[in-house]
Amino acid sequence: MNDMAKVFLEGGPDDLSERIVPTPSPGPDAKIRLRGGYEHFRPTSRHTDTPEGRLPVYEWWERTEIAE
Repeated sequence: MNDMAKVFLEGGPDDLSERIVPTPSPGPDAKIRLRGGYEHFRPTSRHTDTPEGRLPVYEWWERTEIAE
């Protein structure tokens, strides 16, 4: 098993390909690049059981566009 810390992403776009991602750093929020922007997820106090074990749940809270 991989010893890298991971989190589970909840909410956001249905076409988000990965729901289990490495723990974000350096800040507390996870920022995922998707379709010309970023999907932002914040930590919650919840955990969920996944195929990779029990992981903290990060919940979607906003999308920002990338300026071109």
